[in-house]
Amino acid sequence: MGVFFTIALRNLIQARRRTFFLGTALLLVTMLLILLMSLSQGVTNNLIRSATTLASGHINVAGFYKTSPSDARPIITDTEQIRKIVQDNTPGLAYVIDRHRGWSKVVSDTGSIQVGLGGVDIAREPSFLDVVQLAPESAYKEGGSDQIKGDAKGLAQPDTAIIFAAQAQRLGVEVGDSLTLTSETMRGARNTTDVTIVAIAADLGLFSNFTVFVPKETIRKLYQLKPDTSGAVMVYLEDISQAEETMGHLRQVFEDQGYELMDHDPQPFFAKFAVVSGEDWTGQKLDLTIWEDEVSFLTWIVAALDTLSFFLIGVLVVIIAIGIMNTMYIAVRERTSELGTLRAIGMGRGRVLWMIMLEALILGAAASTVGALLGAGLAIGINAADVTVPIDAMRIILLSDKLRLSVEPMVVIQAIFAFTLMTALAALLPAIRAARMQPVTAIQHVE
Repeated sequence: MGVFFTIALRNLIQARRRTFFLGTALLLVTMLLILLMSLSQGVTNNLIRSATTLASGHINVAGFYKTSPSDARPIITDTEQIRKIVQDNTPGLAYVIDRHRGWSKVVSDTGSIQVGLGGVDIAREPSFLDVVQLAPESAYKEGGSDQIKGDAKGLAQPDTAIIFAAQAQRLGVEVGDSLTLTSETMRGARNTTDVTIVAIAADLGLFSNFTVFVPKETIRKLYQLKPDTSGAVMVYLEDISQAEETMGHLRQVFEDQGYELMDHDPQPFFAKFAVVSGEDWTGQKLDLTIWEDEVSFLTWIVAALDTLSFFLIGVLVVIIAIGIMNTMYIAVRERTSELGTLRAIGMGRGRVLWMIMLEALILGAAASTVGALLGAGLAIGINAADVTVPIDAMRIILLSDKLRLSVEPMVVIQAIFAFTLMTALAALLPAIRAARMQPVTAIQHVE
C-alpha cells in the first residue's frame, strides 16, 4: 500500500501543473459549497431564532373562541389548567410560557404602524432577555450615540412597551416616549391605551418589523379580557427536532382530557380566521401547531436558497467531473509506456487500476479538505466581522439585518467525503482503460 501511495503522489507532483489547476477547481467548488450551505443554515437559524422568540414556541397550544358562529377570536380560556396539562405530559420539556396575542395600530406624534402585539410576563420568560438585545441609539436615531438606553426589565411595569429599531425609525420615537395602541375589543368597540417605551431592541430580521411587546395586563385591558384568558401556551423543548412528534402526543392528551381540538392545519394562526369564522360552532377549540407551521409563509426562502445552492453546485460538479475524466484520460495516454512497462514486469490489472484511482483519491481528498476548511474559515470570519446588510430586500431574504453564516461540522465532513468520492468516480473509466492495456500494444504504441 505504501508503495502505491508513493507512486501516486510522485505522479501528481510530476504533473504539478495539471494537478494544480484540477486541484484548484475542486478546492473552489468545495469552498463555494460550504459557503452556500453555511448561508442556508444561517438563514434557517435566523428563522428559528426569530420565530421562537417573537411569534411561536416550539409547540403552541392556542385556539379560537367563538361567541357566535361567524365570530372568531384567537384566545384560549382556562390558561393555567392548560399550562399544567402541558407541564405534566410533555417529554423533553424545557419550559412553558403563555403569551397574549393581538393586532393593533400603534400611533406616535409623527407616524403610525400596524403591528402584532405580544403580551409578555417578563418574569416567566427565561430566554427573552437573552435573545432580545437592546440597540444602540445610533441604530434608530440619526446622529445618535453608541450608548444603549433603556432597560428591557422595565417591561415588568404596567403600560410599557419594547419596540424594535426599525419601528422606532418609522415612528420617530426613542426611549421614554409615549405611544398609543388602538384596537377593537371582543365586543366590537374601539379601545385605546397609552404605553411608554422602556427599551428599543436590535432588529431580529423580518419578524421584528411587525411585533411590539407589552405586558400581558396591557393587552387584557386593551381587549377587555378576563384574567384566565391568553393567546397561546408556548412549549419549549430540549430538542426542537422532537416538536412534531411531541405535538402529536399532546393532541392525544388534550383529547383524552375532553378538550375539543381543531384539525391540524400547518398555517400561522392569523391565516385561519376566514376558515374558522365560516364554521358552525361556538365556544372554544384548541389548535396545536409547531413553530414551522407558524412561519410556513417564510419557509420558501430557505427552500429557495437550498434549491439554488444545489443547482449551482450540481452544475459545477458536472463540469469538474468531466474535467477530471478528461484529465485522467490524458494522463493515461501520456503514461502509456510507463503503464505498459509496469504490466510487462508483472503488475496485475487490479494494481494498475488501484494506482490510478489512488491518484484521484489523493487529489480529491487534499483539494476538498483544503477547500472545505477555507470555506469554513471564511464563514467564521464573516460572522466575526459582523457585516450589516444594507439592502432591505436582502434583509427580508436573509431574515436578519446581519449576515450570519452557520458552519455545521457534519456538513464540512460530508462535503469532503462527497467531493473525494466524486473525484474517484470520475477517474474510474480512465483507470479501467489503463488496467486493460496489453503490455505489448502499449510499448509498441510508444515506439
